[in-house]
Amino acid sequence: MTAATRWGLSVPLMGVPLHEHKEILQRAEASGYTDIWSLEVDQGDAFTPLALAAAWTERARLGTAIASSFTRGPMTLAMTAASLAEAAPGRFVLGIGTASATIVQDWNGIPFEKPYTRTRDVFRAVRTALAGQRVAVETATTRVNGFRISRPVAGPVPVFLAALRGRMLRLAGAEADGVIINWLGAEDVPRVLREVHAGAEQAGRDPASVEVVCRVFVTVSEDREASRAIARRYIAAYLTVPVYAAFHEWLGRSDLLRPMHAAWNAGDRRAALAAIPDEVVDAVYVVGDAAYCKARIQAYVDAGVQTPLIYPVPLSTDWATQGEEIRATVEALAP
Repeated sequence: MTAATRWGLSVPLMGVPLHEHKEILQRAEASGYTDIWSLEVDQGDAFTPLALAAAWTERARLGTAIASSFTRGPMTLAMTAASLAEAAPGRFVLGIGTASATIVQDWNGIPFEKPYTRTRDVFRAVRTALAGQRVAVETATTRVNGFRISRPVAGPVPVFLAALRGRMLRLAGAEADGVIINWLGAEDVPRVLREVHAGAEQAGRDPASVEVVCRVFVTVSEDREASRAIARRYIAAYLTVPVYAAFHEWLGRSDLLRPMHAAWNAGDRRAALAAIPDEVVDAVYVVGDAAYCKARIQAYVDAGVQTPLIYPVPLSTDWATQGEEIRATVEALAP
């Protein structure tokens, strides 16, 4: 068994208003959580929770997993990262990725075109800016003309890439400080890391220098079937999105997920949920009592993940009652 060197928590926490995160994050840091990483889907932005965490914690590393390469201009992204790096010296990591067509195009009205190229170009432009250099980029997806951050950057600021399949995984291995992965099973991690390591080796880098961060969705409960029902809602919401559907086809789950996709595309959401087999639920989502959940998270570490990032999901669907459940989960999964 490989000892986890880092242990992360995903924010914002469900059922807990941001102004009430202070005590939870301080207790999490005191109990051994080393990392606090945000996300940006439909709950809030990726940076505000980390700005608060920078003031409330002393040692925890703070990261975005992820900020989209489409929804902010590259230099706005760089300046935001520089501000957080100054607020939490030596503790901030910028994680960027494509997001999805739903977030970029449907919700923000931005064409979701050339996602690999756009993310590569923004990654390189942001990294250059955070290194204190002048940025001049003219590509098919990105244009920056002579920008330079005038305020000294509290750096170096690591930049991680979120990746799912071959090209992006190899790019992360070749150029990024780390790779961010999610919505896969512990058993899938070696396949993903083969691509990351191939990219690193092709670039003449040590594959071990590329940190692996993995978000893991977890519901702690002895009621396994109720937990699986919650998990199915998340799985259907994510794995029907084209980028994740393609990812799981690449991982070899086409046959297992075909009935879900057929029902979802026909507009029958209830049938889509029912069509998700337990095999898929138990592979990509962690449900069970605290001991089982910690062992399952450990399986990701044993497979090569350096920073497991726990996304706690309550059984309750009532916002007013979710907070206590989340607090208990954070405590139960402390390393």
